[in-house]
Amino acid sequence: MRTNQDLDPIRLRQAFGVFPSGVVAVAADVDGVLVGLAASSFTSVSLDPPLVSVSIANTSKTWPDLRRANHLGVTIMAAHHDVICRQLAGPVEHRFDGVSASVTETGAVTVDDGLASFDCTIYREVEAGDHTIVLLRLHAVEHSTDQTGGPLVFHRSGFGRLFPYR
Repeated sequence: MRTNQDLDPIRLRQAFGVFPSGVVAVAADVDGVLVGLAASSFTSVSLDPPLVSVSIANTSKTWPDLRRANHLGVTIMAAHHDVICRQLAGPVEHRFDGVSASVTETGAVTVDDGLASFDCTIYREVEAGDHTIVLLRLHAVEHSTDQTGGPLVFHRSGFGRLFPYR
């Protein structure tokens, strides 16, 4: 491996893309409108206090609206949610067209049939280059006990699914 090489953003994106990740929807009811986005940078952070994180591009037009919400919903997307994920990355006014979603009393929005869902509040935001790492504190959690469906996986700029290791 060469050092001091040009770290071209295209080459970096390709290199980062070889690492598969799950996909989540982050959504809320903001002033009576469902607002959301898809993210592939979700991870668990802490059990005490219960925290997760998601990285949001600083250029996001959706995050300024989402961060105004009292509570955010985070849904771990199932393999069959690939179309919804593409929709959540599309035009803002059509992101929830035809999407089955639930809204909690706190305004957190979760996509139905997800593998797990969380009701969260913003704990802290950390500037990190061209993204902001958002730490979210969990207030409620639900998860599927169905062992037949797997997660939606983002790999090499596309969606895929896991196959059981035998």
